[in-house]
Amino acid sequence: MTTLLWLTVPYVAFTSFLLGHLWRYRHDQFGWTTRSSQLYESRLLQLGSPMFHFGLLAVLGGHVLGILVPASWTAALGLSEFAYHLISVSLGTLSGLATVAGLAILLYRRITVPAVRRATTRIDKVMYTLLTAAILSGMLNTIGGNLVGGGYDYRATVSPWFRSLFTISPHPELMATTPISFQIHNLLVLVLLAIWPYTRLVHVFSAPLGYLTRPYVVYRSRGGVLPPNARRYVRAWDVSTRT
Repeated sequence: MTTLLWLTVPYVAFTSFLLGHLWRYRHDQFGWTTRSSQLYESRLLQLGSPMFHFGLLAVLGGHVLGILVPASWTAALGLSEFAYHLISVSLGTLSGLATVAGLAILLYRRITVPAVRRATTRIDKVMYTLLTAAILSGMLNTIGGNLVGGGYDYRATVSPWFRSLFTISPHPELMATTPISFQIHNLLVLVLLAIWPYTRLVHVFSAPLGYLTRPYVVYRSRGGVLPPNARRYVRAWDVSTRT
């Protein structure tokens, strides 16, 4: 069971995540979208969406630091275990609360606004259920395990297990000794990763980064020939070339 849950399931989830995105991009580019419902209702969306997205970005950043960065590295930088724990729990709690609040608003909007509810597909319902469960179980580990309980050093078990999956010597046995709440959280995240490419979550990889460097207006000369040393596109930050 240990091998199945903490070795087979992760590799199946990672494979589905990678190959699923390739398949979706090749066969469903027109469906690669969030299927925005802003036209149906915008007030709740403008309130909940920033809280959820920015909170989730902070949560993911904390996971990267806590799982991918070994404890020996932070210690080498002069960050004590107490200081790391204090920063991790404080920022994790704040960002987690913002994520939960934003998600609650978005779910309330999706349930109570008829047009938005009708636009919700079956896979949306599965995705929202898994996402909500993963976030709440993560908050249970952060608040319940650290602030209320005695705390648990996941960097001694969960972090090395996850990093070992990308080596030639994985260690699934490390997860067998973790608290059940951590095991549930990790399994929920793995299932969410497995179905990710087949949901609206693919929009994460379609961030409009081009907007940061696009010109305000594309200028063309009247005769079709640009004057010497003229730029075809005027960069937004280049004030001297705009008129």
